[in-house]
Amino acid sequence: MSWGIELWDQFDNLEKHTQWGIDILEKYIKFVKERTEIELSYAKQLRNLSKKYQPKKNSKEEEEYRYTACQAFLATLNEMNDYAGQHELISENMTSQIIVELVRYVQELKQERKSHFHDGRKAQQHIEMCWKQLESSKRRFERDCKEADRAQQYFEKMDADINVTKADVEKARQQAQTRHQMAEDSKTDYSSILQKFNHEQHEYYHTHVPNIFQKIQEMEERRIVRMGESVKTYAELDRQVIPIIGKCLDEIVKAAESIDPKNDSQLVVEAYKSGFEPPGDIEFEDYTQPMKRTVSDNSLSNSRGEGKSELKFGGKSKGKLWPFIKKNKLSLKLGATPEDFSNLPPEQRRKKLQQKVDELNKEIQKEMDQRDAITKMKDVYLKNPQMGDPTSLDHKLAEVSQNIDKLRLETQKFEAWLAEVEGRLPARSDQARRQSGMYEAQNAPSVNNCAQDRESPDGSYTEEQSQESEVKVLATDFDDEFDDEEPLPAIGTCKALYTFEGQNEGTISVVEGETLYVIEEDKGDGWTRIRRNEDEEGYVPTSYVEVYLDKNAKGAKTYI
Repeated sequence: MSWGIELWDQFDNLEKHTQWGIDILEKYIKFVKERTEIELSYAKQLRNLSKKYQPKKNSKEEEEYRYTACQAFLATLNEMNDYAGQHELISENMTSQIIVELVRYVQELKQERKSHFHDGRKAQQHIEMCWKQLESSKRRFERDCKEADRAQQYFEKMDADINVTKADVEKARQQAQTRHQMAEDSKTDYSSILQKFNHEQHEYYHTHVPNIFQKIQEMEERRIVRMGESVKTYAELDRQVIPIIGKCLDEIVKAAESIDPKNDSQLVVEAYKSGFEPPGDIEFEDYTQPMKRTVSDNSLSNSRGEGKSELKFGGKSKGKLWPFIKKNKLSLKLGATPEDFSNLPPEQRRKKLQQKVDELNKEIQKEMDQRDAITKMKDVYLKNPQMGDPTSLDHKLAEVSQNIDKLRLETQKFEAWLAEVEGRLPARSDQARRQSGMYEAQNAPSVNNCAQDRESPDGSYTEEQSQESEVKVLATDFDDEFDDEEPLPAIGTCKALYTFEGQNEGTISVVEGETLYVIEEDKGDGWTRIRRNEDEEGYVPTSYVEVYLDKNAKGAKTYI
């Protein structure tokens, strides 16, 4: 099947068909372009959607994402970002591998089509010119033949007329001969041109047109193949991102499967646990006693005394119900949050104080890093004065050192409040010890002076206690801890590395080199509980002793 043979006379239709093929290709390019715009718009909307529901930094929403259900939702939002990225990749690949390539190909195709049809028109014009030459020679031959016939007839007429002179007859004869010669020449020319035209026409219809139409056919078939390849690429580009999209969906499913309702329930306990003990039973207040009084003064005075006693007891019992009294709740809402978080229940207060201590330690570390950087810069200036004046950094260095001192004092204050909540003395962090070189035991007395404690050992909450009564309560708490509990068995021994004077309740003094019994390990708070004898036991800083546990008697475990 060849267009040059089958469609030899359909030049104009082929021209229209090939132009239609280019239009279809351009229409497909436009379709893919709009698809890429849709993919980009979809990806943008997905990213905006994910961003819209992301938790805001340093907000309450960020704390809510501790729950596994919220973490699964957050994982879904993060995976949506990757999901959107795959749609952006589809758009990018379709643009580079389909649109750009097809646009270039269409330009080349238009140039090739223009060249082929230019050759076709040129061949068509040539055969038309040959045809015109043939027609011209044919008309000339016909005209010369007619002129020769008329000249012959005129000669015969003159020759037959006796009245015509001999000279006129000879002239008519010569004229007829001339016309016959011209007719013969026209005949020869017409015959030659006819043969040439037939040759050109054969070449045109059997060589030139088939070759040109064959090239046009091949061009059109390449266009069809190219469009088919583009359609296949269109599908493959979509297929390439399916594994990644599948992984995104798998991660979402994995996050959903990681939801742990028990863990979330425990987080609720940690978030809202107050640390108070439930209130005890309220004793019956018998107001019928005054009705039973007798006429005697003794019974009257007794009933009054009993009434006062009961009334006093009633007032005390109401104090224990403070978490459920709306008045207290309202006062907490209206008042400003105290610096020591004393408005919070014990457990929540402990968490807030611990969080504040951690934040202050981070700030201290940041300031120390800045101080180290300034110190290094100053050393560089000292070694290379041309780079800068080392004294220009002294003010900044002093400012940073002052900030560190302020932060350390602030940290000690919050550590004291934290220790007060936990019912023990403050233990400085390892980092703080390294900064100061040795533990400053004299800072411990600030425990009872830095906060207005509102918690009593039995879990009740009172607002009218003085600082003096709070100190007594704290001391009582320590005494109860040691007196009421059964003596703990020794789990090892320890050797005092430094002398420590336990001036506060719950601590015990030790002398450097002294050996004592260990009854409770350091639980991460920097304090170890030891015993000297049955009557003397208490806490010492872990960094002040070298501990030898019975379960690891072969080697010593040192806390420094």
